[in-house]
Amino acid sequence: MGILEGKKGLILGLANNKSIAWGVAQACHKQGAELGFNYLGEQLEKRVRPLAEQVGATLIESMDVGEDAEMDAFFAKVEEKWGKMDFLIHSIAFANKDALRNPFSQASRQDFQLALDISAYSFIACAQRAAGIMNDGGSMVTMTYLGAERAIPGYGMMGVAKAALEASTRYLADDLGHSRGIRVNAVSAGPIRTLAASAVGDFKQLMAKSARGSMLGRNVSQEEVGNTTAYLVSDLASGVSGEVHYVDAGFHVGAGDPGE
Repeated sequence: MGILEGKKGLILGLANNKSIAWGVAQACHKQGAELGFNYLGEQLEKRVRPLAEQVGATLIESMDVGEDAEMDAFFAKVEEKWGKMDFLIHSIAFANKDALRNPFSQASRQDFQLALDISAYSFIACAQRAAGIMNDGGSMVTMTYLGAERAIPGYGMMGVAKAALEASTRYLADDLGHSRGIRVNAVSAGPIRTLAASAVGDFKQLMAKSARGSMLGRNVSQEEVGNTTAYLVSDLASGVSGEVHYVDAGFHVGAGDPGE
């Protein structure tokens, strides 16, 4: 019996087999969860659907988190298919490449609003809809990064969005915890080579510095992030809420600094 046996949960934001969300999906599947996924457009569906089918997904539907009507339709399908669900995992973030490459002081209002909307507000929007069909005592987890609290070169706009995401995690935990016993946490993963990471400048150098500065002397894997996330949405973490849980080989408390 896995720690998620009998539980149903959504994993939002899977892009390909390099995604952190894929490591999470594999871990949750291994622990017995029944999974559902979203995709954005036909091109991503071609990548997402075969992966989702590998982990026995019973729900694979289109949803753009930038469109309220699409979100309403997606969660209506979840309710129709499952009735109730037990967990939500949010692994969605986006900022225009120019907004990441240009000096942060030159950020435009449009780029700022887009990054905050997709990377932070989307978690709130998903939580609103998921809470209505989630069993009491359920769990929600989102993905963040150390750039939310440190100025990481090349991460500027996304760092601000992740800071908003982490603050949103705490307020959602307070709100949904008191009303429904739903736990809300964030996982702060060390740098992993994903599609999204390719937009961050000097990412290879960032990974090297992170490995040197971590307490384990290495970077972390998709599998390690996935295992931690599976634990957080399981009953084993029933007393954990409002946390930013680091999976970065101890880098965030070490002496190393990715900006050195």
